[in-house]
Amino acid sequence: MRQIFRPAASALSVACLALAISAISSGEVLAQAKQAAPKQAAPAQAAPPSAAEAPAIKQIALTDKQVEGVLAAQKDIDAITDKIPDNAKPDPKVDAQLDAVAKKSGFANYDEYNTVVDNISLVLGGFDPATKKFVGAETVLKAQIAQIQADKKMPAKDKKEALADLNEALKSPPPAIENKGNIDIVAKYYDKLAEALGEGEE
Repeated sequence: MRQIFRPAASALSVACLALAISAISSGEVLAQAKQAAPKQAAPAQAAPPSAAEAPAIKQIALTDKQVEGVLAAQKDIDAITDKIPDNAKPDPKVDAQLDAVAKKSGFANYDEYNTVVDNISLVLGGFDPATKKFVGAETVLKAQIAQIQADKKMPAKDKKEALADLNEALKSPPPAIENKGNIDIVAKYYDKLAEALGEGEE
């Protein structure tokens, strides 16, 4: 049976996306470090795979039409997936609903929609939210680590947890972006994508 839920490309991709699309305040960084994986992985059938076990992202060259399709479908997709409990088993009715939303937005099915979202997320993870320029995921993570280390107001326990999560993410970098043109397309839609794909982040 076909899996209907989006496999997480890696814990790092999810963390990078959450970190890259937010304002960089220490409270938000900690909340995202805690919330990013559960939000994206909530529909998963089991615990998220470790970065070593995570399936590789099928990299594609993005088009404006695909990005616009994701923006059009995101709210409806979230409305469906947000209702799915953790560790839910595949449900043909939910599968059909997700496929219908994806098709309405120009995708062949929900799997194609997910492939596009994975590619967008991979690129977004490398954007500096302050400058909205692509600097690479590692640079974004190192900037977040430096900011948390310098934060005098953040409780020590929270700081320790956030730094552990970010340092773990640094150990498992996302794959290199094969289609460099994707950076320009994501940059063109950066604000809309950050808002759409960042919804629900605390």
